[in-house]
Amino acid sequence: MTKIDIVSGFLGAGKTTLIKKLLAEALSDTKVVLIENEFGEIGIDGGFLKEAGIEIKEMNSGCICCSLVGDFGTSLKEVMHTYEPERILIEPSGVGKLSDVMKAVQDVIDTKEVTLNSAVAVVDASKCKMYIKNFGEFFINQIAHAGTIVLSRTGNISEEKLNQCIGLIREHNEKATIITTPWEDLDGKDILATIEGAKDLEAEMMAELKAHRSEEEHHHHHDGEHCHGHHHDEAYCHGHHHDEAHCHGHHHDEENCHGHHHDEEHCHEHHHEHGENCTCGCHDHEHDHSHHHADEVFTSWGMETPAAYGKADIEHILEELEKEGEYGFVLRAKGMVPGTEGGWVYFDYVPGESNVREGKADVTGKFCVIGSKLKEDNLAKLFEK
Repeated sequence: MTKIDIVSGFLGAGKTTLIKKLLAEALSDTKVVLIENEFGEIGIDGGFLKEAGIEIKEMNSGCICCSLVGDFGTSLKEVMHTYEPERILIEPSGVGKLSDVMKAVQDVIDTKEVTLNSAVAVVDASKCKMYIKNFGEFFINQIAHAGTIVLSRTGNISEEKLNQCIGLIREHNEKATIITTPWEDLDGKDILATIEGAKDLEAEMMAELKAHRSEEEHHHHHDGEHCHGHHHDEAYCHGHHHDEAHCHGHHHDEENCHGHHHDEEHCHEHHHEHGENCTCGCHDHEHDHSHHHADEVFTSWGMETPAAYGKADIEHILEELEKEGEYGFVLRAKGMVPGTEGGWVYFDYVPGESNVREGKADVTGKFCVIGSKLKEDNLAKLFEK
């Protein structure tokens, strides 16, 4: 299977620098063909140059670099047949519409052997506003169709200007991952993992949650009379009144099980009689919750930010998450952000327990919170810098 990655961006944004970083740090052991594609014409008149040709140039790191001129489809097929690469990086001309480049690739590829793996837009953060004003149609097309937007020169601008750039991008693309950390602080492997969607914090946390729940369901056998031991462990069990919508409506004894600091043993002691007033939503004979999946039961909230936080800022936020009335029942929280005194601050949280530590630079600061009945507006205010 050959993966095709398109790296778009205006002239001078840093496409070539990014590609060289990926080749040197993330793809040095991969058979790569880099296509420098001068087919900006498809963004202008929909046609290709008629004279077909492939010019081969030498590249370091064992990468073959081609300039395709002419019929893109024919030339791309020829490159794939001749070199059988594991990965093809396409660097379109700066004025080509990314959507046209993507369509040209999709028209050629056989999905059994080749896949359009990613579409990236490199944006000079210091020129974002100027690009939109002067090159609106082409620039906005690149932003709107990119799965990942890599900001360059973020180390040279103010936090205010960086946030302004992010705001402009979000007007045209709400879902793309935006890499805001200066490239020199990042390893090419982390950038590539982000481009490929492998560094999705929410997906990672949901997967952990599903695995945890699956393990619990294996160990706890429920019968028709009691909800004894349902989803109670260190992570889940700190006396929160789960609601029936989330199938956790076990109203434990107020005196023993309402606070945040009772232990696992207490939680396992409270039995719940099932009758006509049962609030946990379980009227089956076997009362088996195993058919519920984590993504059905819990919701998630998250945000990305280039803002820097101190360790004390994060510790305060984690203390606040204990207030269920303010923020909902927070089951899990995790994140990594630039530190105010240099380096990065990482944290993990479960009710009653948190960990704040130093970590390596990530592609952008991010938070993710998983729980039930989350009050997203309050969470946004709490995490906002």
